[in-house]
Amino acid sequence: MTALRFIVMPTAEARHFQAGGADAYDLKPERRTVTACHAAIALRMSRQARTIWCWLTRPFPTLQPYAETGPIFLHAEPCARAADASAIPPMLARRKAHLIKGYDGDDRIVYSTGQVAASGELEAEAVKIFERPEVAYVHVRSAVNNCFTCRIDRD
Repeated sequence: MTALRFIVMPTAEARHFQAGGADAYDLKPERRTVTACHAAIALRMSRQARTIWCWLTRPFPTLQPYAETGPIFLHAEPCARAADASAIPPMLARRKAHLIKGYDGDDRIVYSTGQVAASGELEAEAVKIFERPEVAYVHVRSAVNNCFTCRIDRD
């Protein structure tokens, strides 16, 4: 079986946004108060009222037709980055479903890999996507709001 590595946003990118830096479209992040959210860098859920940053992320190195954009959330206060993990992070396991897609080494979608995977099937479905040799990595997004959550690489 293919070993997986769940990778969250780099700390430097998170700190850029926490300092009010511009997003993928050169817009300033929105500062909001919410009662429930997940923090992308920490991959943990918070159910208490707290201030977060919301902005657009385009987790691709260049602008191109497959470089999808979506919202992402981050605690307003700096928080520790979740360690890369070989098992599904607890926050992802608590969600009902995820949108997952495989991408090739040129950051283009590998056709027929996109799907909605139930949390209990996320790892198995990612392994199936990696059976295609052209897949370099998999993106995990919210199946409900299209929020980028993390990347999965082969370990």
